[in-house]
Amino acid sequence: MKRQRPIPICGDYLCQMLKTTLLKAVQAGAAQLKHFFNGKFTISNKEGINNLVTEADYAAEKAIIEVIKNDFPDHFILSEETGEIPSESEYKWIIDPIDGTVNFANGIPICAVSIGLEKDGDMIMGAVYNPIMEEFYFAQQGLGAFLNDKKIKVSTNTALTKSCLVTGFPYVYLDAPNGPLEVFEKLIRKGIPVRRLGSAAIDLCWVAAGRFDGFYEHKLQAWDSAAGFLIVEEAGGKVTDFEGNHYSPHQPHIIATNGKIHDDLVKMVNGGTV
Repeated sequence: MKRQRPIPICGDYLCQMLKTTLLKAVQAGAAQLKHFFNGKFTISNKEGINNLVTEADYAAEKAIIEVIKNDFPDHFILSEETGEIPSESEYKWIIDPIDGTVNFANGIPICAVSIGLEKDGDMIMGAVYNPIMEEFYFAQQGLGAFLNDKKIKVSTNTALTKSCLVTGFPYVYLDAPNGPLEVFEKLIRKGIPVRRLGSAAIDLCWVAAGRFDGFYEHKLQAWDSAAGFLIVEEAGGKVTDFEGNHYSPHQPHIIATNGKIHDDLVKMVNGGTV
């Protein structure tokens, strides 16, 4: 059953201000993404193999934070490259300046800016923008999910065995018991198509848009899923952790589906069969 969440406690004027700032911030980051895409930029490596960060990531993050701090200087910010900019505010902006950096660095157009807005621990707005493909996803709690201002809904497929799924692989513990490779193998041995796009934010948005029936991943950070999971829920889907419990982007495991295949995908991810 979909979790019933309270409508965010903010008046129409404040909600509109927050939305305006969110949209401006996403567009500011996307302008940098588009500027650097297929151009020349510096690339460095964070901890781990192929864990890239580029000049464009930093430029996009700087542009995003400037917009938010200009409009709401006292708000909490959590961003992939900068980390936490803490405050006592009930509002927290969770930012991935470029989700899909490896794709971006290789000129693959599956990459996006992702920003979620949390109030008292509850996600109230989210936006994901891929300016290369000109796809702008937005959701506000209780008001539905949209792609380029057109309302979107999850798919209606009811059978996991007839589903098209998407996943991602972490750079660590691939061979752990019931880990990413083992789950992937079980699914594909049943003939279930499982794609790997390289951007969790886009994976989630494509579930929301009905392109995929489900998404699962073993290790995400808050900025990877903060906006996308709300977009899935507002499109009529279901998002949980691996045990089927209430999802929080502040823990690593995620299963997001159209709701109809959710229980069966939870079973498969946890070592069961369907």
